[in-house]
Order: sequence, then C-alpha cells, then structure tokens
Amino acid sequence: MDDFEFVEDKKQDTHISINKSTYTRLIVAIVSVSIISAFFVGYVIGGETAEPKVVIKEALQNSQVNPAVQEQFGPQIIRNISIDDDPMRGNPDAVITIIEFSDFQCPFCAKFHEDTLPQLEQNYISTGKVNFVYRDFPIQSTHPSAVPAALSAECADDQGKFWEMHDIIFENQRVWQGLQVQQSMSLFRDYAMEIGLNIDEFDSCMSSGKYTEEIQNDLNDGRNYGVTGTPGFFVGNEEIGFTKLIGAQPFSSFQRVIDGQLDR
Repeated sequence: MDDFEFVEDKKQDTHISINKSTYTRLIVAIVSVSIISAFFVGYVIGGETAEPKVVIKEALQNSQVNPAVQEQFGPQIIRNISIDDDPMRGNPDAVITIIEFSDFQCPFCAKFHEDTLPQLEQNYISTGKVNFVYRDFPIQSTHPSAVPAALSAECADDQGKFWEMHDIIFENQRVWQGLQVQQSMSLFRDYAMEIGLNIDEFDSCMSSGKYTEEIQNDLNDGRNYGVTGTPGFFVGNEEIGFTKLIGAQPFSSFQRVIDGQLDR
C-alpha cells in the first residue's frame, strides 16, 4: 500500500436527483467552493498517512522537560499547540488534550474515526481525563470535497451539532468520496436534514462561505506545527508539551502516550 493511497468506490451509483430550489442553492455554494479552492492555492501539502508513527522532537528553546515523561518517551515538543476555538468533546478542564488535524475525505481519517476514536471516548474522554479537539486540514489537491465537508461541519456547529455532522460524514465517506463536488454537497445537505438542522440556516451558511477563514486558519496552524499529512495528532498539555503522532494510529499508541503523561 502506498503511503498516500486514495481509493474510490467506482461501483457507487452517482445519480442524485435534486429539485430546482436545491440546485440553485448548490450552484451558489459551488461558486463559493471554487473561490475557496483558489484561496488555498499554495497551501495544500501532503496527503493521507497510511503508516502511523510517533514523532518526538527535541525540546525547543532549552525548555525543561518532565524527567518521567522524557524517560519513557524521549524529548517532547515543548510548544503551545493552539486549540483555536474549534469543536471539543470531553471535559474542557481535562489534564490531557488530543488535537487532531483531519480531512473528511481522507480514508485513514475515517479509519481513525471508526476504529480508534470510540476507544478513546470510552477509556479517556468520557472519564474526563482527556478532551478531544478537531481541526481542519483539507487536502484539496486530492480531495475536492474535503472543503465542502469541512464547511458543512462548521455550519452544523452554528446550530450546536458539529459532532453529529462530523460522525455522519465520516460514517458515509464511502458513499460520497468518489462523487463530483456538487453531488457530495447534495448529500451533505441531506445529512444536515437527517440530523435535524434548520436547513435554511444551513444553506445560508454554506452559500456564504462563512467559515473559509476558519478552515484556512486551521490549515495554516497545522502547517506551522509540521503537519504534512492526515490524520495528524498532538497529545499533551502546555506544561509537559505535546507528543506528535501521525497516521491512523491504533488505540495502543494513544494509550501508551496518554498513560505516560497522566502518570508523570
């Protein structure tokens, strides 16, 4: 398997019927997406990371590293990884934060969502030990529907349903990942109705491109933190620094890092 493999389901029936009113809204939204695509020129890098690995860098600026953590994991990244104002699940006062930079159209991100996130939820997030932050890192060059998906989730967040949209987009990734942008956007709109959003508010948010700057900010921050593929994770806090993990990590990788940080 190549490190940046992207597989489309070519057997998927791509015919989608939409009414005239919806079609008009989608055309407006598609124009916005075209602008977004141009906006991201020069900023799109990397791809999905198939092989997970732990990346541990030297401490920066001669910062002090907790000896217990350093003994187990080596030197940590001592820097403040911003959570911005992005969606969080779990206790905001949790000792440890996991920050994910992700792409809704990345199959390895979907794998993490399906295999690893539920175990993190059960063992750490629901217990209040860890909180989880989602930040956008759309790979527009290979994933043309990644930005519309990100916009859909941000617009759902306006109505307090980011995680519901996040989940339904990832759960149905195989349905929409090989479709044309306007077709995938029609499905995202269907998902918005399915999770109970006010569809007029959702349409208005999408067509305005309201969250393009927010997505761009996430992308820029990810690049500044050395994210070159998705999914990318930072685990830790400001006091001990953050350990960087790359790829669709198994639960055991997170467990090793988190337990070591909690036991420091």
